[in-house]
Amino acid sequence: MDRSQLHIAILSSPGMGHLIPVLVLGNRLAAHYNIKITILAITTSSSSAETEFLKKSTLTNEKKTIEIIPIPSVDISHLINSSTKVFTQLRLMVSEALPKIHSTIASMTHRPDALIVDIFCAQILPIAEEFKISKYAYHPTTAWTLALAIYCQVFDKEIEGEYVDLKDPLKIPGCKALRPDDVVDPLLDRSDQQYEEYVKLGMEYAAFDGILINTWEDLEPETIKALRNNEKLRSVLKMPVFPIFSVGLLRRTVETTSNDEVIQWLDKQNNESVLFVSFGSGGTLSTKQITELAWGLELSQQKFVWVVRPPSDGDADSAYLNSTGKETRGMSGYLPEGFLTRTKDMGLVVPMWANQVEILGHSSVGGFLTHCGWNSTVESLTNGVPMIAWPLYAEQKMNAAMLTEELGVAIRPAILPTKKLVKREEIQGMVRILMQTKEGKRIKEMAKKLKKSAENALNEGGSSYNSICELVKDIRSR
Repeated sequence: MDRSQLHIAILSSPGMGHLIPVLVLGNRLAAHYNIKITILAITTSSSSAETEFLKKSTLTNEKKTIEIIPIPSVDISHLINSSTKVFTQLRLMVSEALPKIHSTIASMTHRPDALIVDIFCAQILPIAEEFKISKYAYHPTTAWTLALAIYCQVFDKEIEGEYVDLKDPLKIPGCKALRPDDVVDPLLDRSDQQYEEYVKLGMEYAAFDGILINTWEDLEPETIKALRNNEKLRSVLKMPVFPIFSVGLLRRTVETTSNDEVIQWLDKQNNESVLFVSFGSGGTLSTKQITELAWGLELSQQKFVWVVRPPSDGDADSAYLNSTGKETRGMSGYLPEGFLTRTKDMGLVVPMWANQVEILGHSSVGGFLTHCGWNSTVESLTNGVPMIAWPLYAEQKMNAAMLTEELGVAIRPAILPTKKLVKREEIQGMVRILMQTKEGKRIKEMAKKLKKSAENALNEGGSSYNSICELVKDIRSR
């Protein structure tokens, strides 16, 4: 390795939803800024889809400036029980993997000049300090959720009782107020370990040299301004923030598994006539909700592509750390009787996985029913596709609120899907509004404006381009 070449290591916590934005960021830094990138990916023994994705991604960078080092999975079974939430499990996995991460960095001939870690890996601080490496946190979602994570340590001291029982919204200085119903999952129960881990996370962020956010200036101007200038926020966030929005640059080359059947079917459909339905790499619905969704799609008489997973009557994120990428039971076993036959000319049902980036970029797709995971959201926005927001877990309720109330690019059920079964009649109505009405047309126009805004941010001289230049300059100056 050329010793004069800047070397950045990026650490990813387990799960496809965390791995993808890290790979995308790494590829962008390597491809456009000639930086040597080493990605340290903490793996899980239960996610074969994640392992396969890593194998494919090692072949994508022709300049050979990206090296991907899987960090072997760790056993946390002695630290958890059946009620331990995914947020806590991820923090524990990272904590238990620290010795392996330490030895991996120690064995490098050319130590990294900087270490970038994702949201669950903030415990890396002592290792970065030992090796005298500049350290940056990567918050791969919105500036609004970053503001909440940072300011939660203040709420923790000032607010008594449960946040979900509050009558008034949580007031984050300089930002949109947050309704109690829309708080992130770790704030739902202050007696749960994940709440303690979340407050710790916000405090750990304060010790980094800078924070990267996967957003862009024009998408969240007021929140980004608050993170930089608001006195109350700056009292707990003293380092610079870098809105370094990146999307899709790696996924298009990594996901080489052919989806010929889906694309060939889409090629035969009219422009913007198809609703794409998917709940990400880890989202699941209950048995009753799958039935209602199936009936709602059928009653809407709207063309659709639905990526379906077997139902789970437990937590909505139950598949997040257990994604096998394989169908273990036939779809006819949990879809309404006769559904596949009745809708064979109207829709396409795909088990488990589909190439989401390619589908959302297809001209026949005119809407996206999504769980509002941030990866999926930005993929939809950058393709100008409006959404039906169906949040399930993590920060997705906040994302849904921003998409519907601030950006005007989505509609959502009257009551959160996490609180009440969404009935077929409401689903039918939402699909028709988005795909067939003047209101839907207006929402599509807003989505296309944001697509252009995202393109401008990514282009040379755009806000995201400039922010990455500032990040690289900041790293070189240390």
